[in-house]
Amino acid sequence: MMISTKGRYALRVMLDMAQRDPVGFNSLKDIAARQGISLKYLEAIVSTLGRAGFLESQRGKMGGYRLVRTPSQYHMQEILHLTEGTLAPVSCLDGEGGCTDCAQSPDCLTMPLWQGLDRLIGDYLEKITLQDLLDRK
Repeated sequence: MMISTKGRYALRVMLDMAQRDPVGFNSLKDIAARQGISLKYLEAIVSTLGRAGFLESQRGKMGGYRLVRTPSQYHMQEILHLTEGTLAPVSCLDGEGGCTDCAQSPDCLTMPLWQGLDRLIGDYLEKITLQDLLDRK
């Protein structure tokens, strides 16, 4: 499993907003400057987060984006799952055809290993919130 730039940047954007005034809105221009992310790429990431209901937006001079929930209510797993699709360590578990396409499927001795790793990753990421990362600073 390799987390893409989109997933890493989405976490950085969410953390950036979590560090700011929860009532105020953050302009994309300011976030892009603070995080060193191109404005165009940031727009795509924020659009994804907004459609999922993680962020709310406001137009106008004082507009921008802000978190809908408190930082303690956002888990790493949900953010990464949204931006990455699957976090499965092997394609057999990604839900897109999976093991049904594999000739080794009926006798696969490694499947329990991959299933266990997938559970560990999911459980670990589900336990960590934005607030947890902010508290570690």
